Amino acid sequence: MKKMIVIIIILLMIFIGMYIYKQKRMINNQLSEISVDEVNKIETYLQKIYMWREITEDALPVFDEINNAPEIWLWEVIKKNLEEYELFYEQLQNKSKEIFGEELQKEFPKEGYEYMEYNIETDTYYAIGIGLDNQEDVFLLDKIQKKENGYVVQIVEYLEDYSEGYETTDEEYNIQIKNLNDETIGEVKNTESEANIQQIVKDNISKFTKKEVNLRTDENGDLYVISVQNLAT
Repeated sequence: MKKMIVIIIILLMIFIGMYIYKQKRMINNQLSEISVDEVNKIETYLQKIYMWREITEDALPVFDEINNAPEIWLWEVIKKNLEEYELFYEQLQNKSKEIFGEELQKEFPKEGYEYMEYNIETDTYYAIGIGLDNQEDVFLLDKIQKKENGYVVQIVEYLEDYSEGYETTDEEYNIQIKNLNDETIGEVKNTESEANIQQIVKDNISKFTKKEVNLRTDENGDLYVISVQNLAT
């Protein structure tokens, strides 16, 4: 009788263990599934915060939490996502919360900064024109891992150099695909699709910079960046 009870207990423990494993596996599978809508949402958000190296030094800088991000990058992201040329302080602050969430404790400088001039007479800010180069800062989504209340996203960074197009009158010209060290990795014609450019990046991925971006989602499903770190290539 005792042996029978022991056997039943052992079988029960095995059954419970299998059930827990199955439940965990189901949860992990659910978390690993990324829908097309989620991918589009992540890419749209990253496009909002991805800047220009010639202005912010890094198109997407490395930081361990949003309040440690470079201020010039923070303010330029806000300005990039505002359509108006003339702005009030409240508009800038509201946009900062919309893009970075309540975790951002920094306030927009009331005296303005290099690319946003404050006019004391009208109590408004004026966006100042910025000179950009012929290289477009671009990223490619590489991997997305879904986690509770957010995502871990790996991106590949590269440059599309359109200099030849500004130096020739020909309708067809070459676009150079470069890494962040300004090394040319490949070329495509301006008549080719973006998919051809991305294929060059994928085929030579070890030659490009990779970063990991931590994103969180709030109760409304809105995305906010938590941190960014470099990844070894």
